[in-house]
Amino acid sequence: MSLTKHINILDYTLLSLLRRKFRNAGIILVFSLVICITGSVLLLTYAFKREAVLVLGNVPELIVQKMTAGRHELIPVSLGEEISRIPGVSGVEPRYWGYYFDSFTKANYTVVTPGGRLSEGNKLLQGRLPSAEEKGVAAIGGGIARTRFLGIDDDLALFSPDGKLRNFRVVGIFQAPSELLTFDLIVIGKGDLQELFSLPPGIATDLVVGVRNETEAPVIARKIRERIPDSRPILRREIIRTYDAVFSWRSGLILTLFAGALAAFAILAWDKATGLSADERREIGILKALGWETSDILEMKFWEGVAISLTSFFLGILAAYAHIFFFDAALFAPALKGWSVIYPRFHLVPFIDPYQIATLLSLTVIPYIASTIIPSWKAAVTDPDEVVRG
Repeated sequence: MSLTKHINILDYTLLSLLRRKFRNAGIILVFSLVICITGSVLLLTYAFKREAVLVLGNVPELIVQKMTAGRHELIPVSLGEEISRIPGVSGVEPRYWGYYFDSFTKANYTVVTPGGRLSEGNKLLQGRLPSAEEKGVAAIGGGIARTRFLGIDDDLALFSPDGKLRNFRVVGIFQAPSELLTFDLIVIGKGDLQELFSLPPGIATDLVVGVRNETEAPVIARKIRERIPDSRPILRREIIRTYDAVFSWRSGLILTLFAGALAAFAILAWDKATGLSADERREIGILKALGWETSDILEMKFWEGVAISLTSFFLGILAAYAHIFFFDAALFAPALKGWSVIYPRFHLVPFIDPYQIATLLSLTVIPYIASTIIPSWKAAVTDPDEVVRG
């Protein structure tokens, strides 16, 4: 078959699409909406998973907390000496951190002291980190800087439990690969944190246990639990499993939208597969009477399906990308964030999984093209006179 014949078939296909522009525009609109909803679910889920991976990459292998009445409470630093005597433990380091509710922005901030893995790998947009011994200075996340309109050398005002106002001079503003890690972060010295939260001496928030061999971490955790019954050792793998469980549970809240998108697409594909309109059948009959072969009819319908489905696919993916990464996933984010919606506004780092996009393409575009060709083939193999007469 000559190239000219293929070009003529393609030209006729485009003219045929233009003749039914309103009908095709409606199909593209519905199809794009289906792709947008489904693509938004995939992009948001993958972006949150990547953010979680970046955050969990800096989590210590083993953390020990003290429990009272099933609740996490402050732990004596002296327990670190007993834990350090367990074989396989390379060291024990107390951590000082807490949550601060800001009445100005109605948001929870995470306040920590410098040092440890939490500060490693973070790139400062400007300024520096305070040292553990410094007082009256702080490094803050980009979200706090924007919501409180703060810059370098500005004062960050925080209230301690006794109602006193404490001012911290901003010496650094964070920029990190994952904004979920530093967006609401405040880093101050150890003495300032103890005063801000009224922590007594010799008390820490939890203990970070260094493990020489990561495979021995579960055994060390069991020994810690045996020696300190009111403690709760937390392994990194347990934190990862918790994140997976939380994402799985919350993603179930938006599966109804995902199922609705699939149902809408199934109805659209079924409508295409159950038969052609009278005008389309008459057109195929006339083309057959004029000498078109069945393969020519199928090629025309193939390009018609490709044009509509790919246009819808790319419009839907672009809309999903804009929804997730430019409009902060306004439809789905509250269901996945939960209580964290009181955080200052943050933007997800764009992550796209080519495998997921290819899967979505194969589950939507290919079935639509097939549903376009099959009824056309049935009409094309029928006697033209019968088709034209209906």
